[in-house]
Amino acid sequence: MSTVFEHPIRVYWEDTDAGGIVFYANYLKFFERARTEWLRALGIGQHALREETGGMFVVSETAVKYHRPAKLDDQLRVTAKLAEGGRASLVIAQQAWLSETLLCEGTIRIGWVDAATMKPARIPSSVLERLT
Repeated sequence: MSTVFEHPIRVYWEDTDAGGIVFYANYLKFFERARTEWLRALGIGQHALREETGGMFVVSETAVKYHRPAKLDDQLRVTAKLAEGGRASLVIAQQAWLSETLLCEGTIRIGWVDAATMKPARIPSSVLERLT
C-alpha cells in the first residue's frame, strides 16, 4: 500500500537483558519509535493531531516473530509500512534489521479513539489521505 519508512535505532545498555541481548519486549519500543517517526515524516505529529482533532491512535493488537538477537551497540534499521488501511484502524507491518539480517518482524494494529472518552472513532479523512 505505501512505501517503507526506515528509522535508525542504536542498542543501548538499557535495551539489553542479563544475557547481553535486546530484551524481547524492547522491540515493541523500537517499533513504536519508528511508527512515530513515520507519522512525523508524513506531517502527522501525534501531539498536534490530538490537539487539533480530539483523537489519537492506540495500539490494539500486536503479533511479533523473533528471528535473531540484537546486541549492545548494534545499529538497527527499523521499518514501518502501512499493510492495511481502514476507517477506524490501521495495520502497520514492521521489521528490525541489522545490516541485511532480519532480526524481528511484526504487525501492529493501531485504532483511532476519542482522546477524552477512549471510545473507538473514525480516523479523520485528512489523516487517512496522508497515510494512503
